[in-house]
Amino acid sequence: MAYQLEGSLLEVCTCKVICPCWVGEDPDGGQCDGIVAYHVARGTVDGVDVSGHSFVLLAHIPGNVLKGNWRAVVYVDDKASSQQKEALLNAFTGKLGGPLADLAQLVGEVVAVERAPIDFRVEKGKGTLKIGDGIEAELEPLQGATGFTTLNDSIFSNIPGSPAYVSKATKYRADVHKLGF
Repeated sequence: MAYQLEGSLLEVCTCKVICPCWVGEDPDGGQCDGIVAYHVARGTVDGVDVSGHSFVLLAHIPGNVLKGNWRAVVYVDDKASSQQKEALLNAFTGKLGGPLADLAQLVGEVVAVERAPIDFRVEKGKGTLKIGDGIEAELEPLQGATGFTTLNDSIFSNIPGSPAYVSKATKYRADVHKLGF
């Protein structure tokens, strides 16, 4: 494969508690506005080191997540070099195949590709995300009887069997006129 990436995923949306997309159900209210953000802790794409950089989709999902037809604005970490930006775009837009291509095929229209400062922090379901001045989110993990609530075999996952910490957004703001947010 042309890429090898290790890192974190942070997803936040306008649905209520527990995003229905993770289990293949329709979003609350029939549509969803959300963020799928990746931070690469370590990784390369076609030999280019992309460690320490982030790639984000701000998306309007018009129905069931698996039916696609998303409208999205793509954000790439403004600290990435031109070569790193291209490498991230090639991987995350599906041009290089693999599990990231599965996600990319759900996007019907990319409204814009933007470079922006991205502050991405997540650990065991608790996270914060800030993209420029227009987007910010804070998440708190949901607690179960034995600790954090996780999904281990969800339908909407880039890495089957990888645990997803289920959290609730205590704050989510997206002021992006290109998507009507």
